[in-house]
Amino acid sequence: MEPVIETFESRKKHMCVKGEELSIPVCDKASMPGTVTQRTCVYGGARIVLMPITDSIHLVHGPIGCAACTWDIRGSKSSRENLYKKGCSTDLQEKDIIFGGEKKLFETVLELNRLFNPGAIFVYATCVAGVIGDDIKAVCKKTQKITGCRVIPVQSEGFQDHNKTKGHWIGGDALLDYVIGTRESGKTTPFDINIVGEFNVAGDLWGIKPLLEEMGVNIISTMSGDSHVEEIAQAHRAKLNIVQCQKSSNYVAQKMKKKYGIPFLKVNFFGLDQTVNSLREIADFFGDEEMIQRTEKIIAQGLAEVQGEIQDYKKRLSGKTVALYVGGNKAWSLVRAFEELGMDVMMSGTKNGIREDYERIKETVRDGTIIVDDANSTELARLLKKYEPDLLISGAKEKYISLKLGIPFCDFNHDRISAFAGFKGFLSFAKEVDASVSSPVFNLTSTSLYDISNNLNYNNLNSEENLKTKKSSDKVLSAPSGGDKHES
Repeated sequence: MEPVIETFESRKKHMCVKGEELSIPVCDKASMPGTVTQRTCVYGGARIVLMPITDSIHLVHGPIGCAACTWDIRGSKSSRENLYKKGCSTDLQEKDIIFGGEKKLFETVLELNRLFNPGAIFVYATCVAGVIGDDIKAVCKKTQKITGCRVIPVQSEGFQDHNKTKGHWIGGDALLDYVIGTRESGKTTPFDINIVGEFNVAGDLWGIKPLLEEMGVNIISTMSGDSHVEEIAQAHRAKLNIVQCQKSSNYVAQKMKKKYGIPFLKVNFFGLDQTVNSLREIADFFGDEEMIQRTEKIIAQGLAEVQGEIQDYKKRLSGKTVALYVGGNKAWSLVRAFEELGMDVMMSGTKNGIREDYERIKETVRDGTIIVDDANSTELARLLKKYEPDLLISGAKEKYISLKLGIPFCDFNHDRISAFAGFKGFLSFAKEVDASVSSPVFNLTSTSLYDISNNLNYNNLNSEENLKTKKSSDKVLSAPSGGDKHES
């Protein structure tokens, strides 16, 4: 089988085409040494799951570098406190690494509790804390007894695995072991649910929550966007869990089903059809006739509000091709949304995918779609240059690779500022995609920006060679001779 692109021999099986001999790429392997990958560590995965809890302090027990990327730049919004955006670290120094950092952690927790009186303090173990053997569980237990505040250890040492997916599970375990089931709710209804795996990136939750509340559903907690720790503590009282980000939160839903007997539904609120199907599945689960009728009215109203404008965007976007290089869940959940706009997903890839992610991608995409695992920057550039999609959907790290190649780009990661979930969210999604694809800047020349850059470098090189030639010529012209200098 012809390789998808030219790359290292060991990387060839990480790329495949659906419908050919290998339809699922090799995945969930340690990155090739020496290549610059986009993967994050286990600690980063745990942080994604827990840090949107808005009334809590998130304390990184490690060197200050591990706290450099706080949730403040990851786009999770809050309608209440902004305490979760405080970047807190124990800032372990050389002497702490030699003599141990437990005392510093103890004092830091007490000080943070005194300053902010948070709903909880989550303490994240990093590689350094794990290597020196700090017992963060013991410190958390002791400080919780002193302060009366929940102090929750998160054993998220980054070296535990090559894939941040394990960090998602560790973050889920922190909630399951120390939060969920620790508070009883006085108020219950027959229609209590939890929204699991929704982190309110750019306000996505606010496009989903009103639809569910209008249906007549009572939302006990969200795990974990725009949430309070005491709400999550009551999550075991729900009658149903709906799972939005199935990459990070299937694990929590499965554990809650086993421990508390709570069934779960996998939902997707990106795209009109997916939103409609999700609302109907929730209503059908409860089987309440009044709720089912109310849901149909909500669907009809939601579609009527956006379909006219969606058709305008579809006229311009129909037939355009899209490459996805995103998180495991989005690599398949966005495919139908693009198809509703008349666009064709010709490539789908993810940085941290596991086999289940690629099974879902394979089920969702058409034959001939390229499926890619953990592409490094060079591979991504080669893929885009060879197949020339009309749009790349990815995160901020891939933005400039795309733009330098003259390929429109749209951010669907944590750095975006537009909410894309629900009916109105899909309209925002269509508007942003159209703004990228239809931008006239990409029609200014048929030559890509990448080629222009290469041509400029080539011309500069030629100029340097010409300059050297001219200088050599000048030396000859100015050299002493027996005849007239100018004649020479």
